[in-house]
Amino acid sequence: MLLDPTQLYGFLAAALLITLSPGPDNLMVLGMGMARGRKQGIAFGLGCALGCLFHTALATLGISALIAASPLAFTVFKVAGGLWLIWLGIQAWRSRGGAHAAAHATTESPWRLFGKGMLANAINPKVVLFFLAFLPQFVITAHGQVAWQTAQLGLLFTLQACVVFGALGFFSGAVGQWINRRPRAGLWLDRIAGTIFLGLGVRLLVSRS
Repeated sequence: MLLDPTQLYGFLAAALLITLSPGPDNLMVLGMGMARGRKQGIAFGLGCALGCLFHTALATLGISALIAASPLAFTVFKVAGGLWLIWLGIQAWRSRGGAHAAAHATTESPWRLFGKGMLANAINPKVVLFFLAFLPQFVITAHGQVAWQTAQLGLLFTLQACVVFGALGFFSGAVGQWINRRPRAGLWLDRIAGTIFLGLGVRLLVSRS
């Protein structure tokens, strides 16, 4: 059974508004695109978006509810996600501003940044709880097949996130390319990206909810 039109369009509108609103994922993609370039920004953005598939699977299988109900499990996810973001921030700060140099491009390939984006999203407990709270609101229990409806909603959210984050990575990367010939600017873009990751990581670690 596929989602009915009203259910589909209502969910898609809400998902787009949420994805477009300023938030940690947007900041991460924006910072990475500006610091690393267009291709790397798109790769990181798509990784973040496809990380939603992990949360879709959790929500569909009901594991998210177990995580939300277990303080220990949530704490483990929170600490892991926070430390991962902090590590990304430290890596950006350690950069010498050669985000566009050949040697740096070898170690920060699009595929590697894609993996970083996916992992950063997948281990973020805030996203786990968001999917647990958001997706069920658009499930029509009277239609039956609740798990299948949840899976479709999660896939739809992931697809629109790919479009939004890909576009954000593209345009922020264009800004990075525009100042590619200014080494000092590249250095500070790395610092900005690193600060964003560090801030988000610390915020996640100290949050109580």
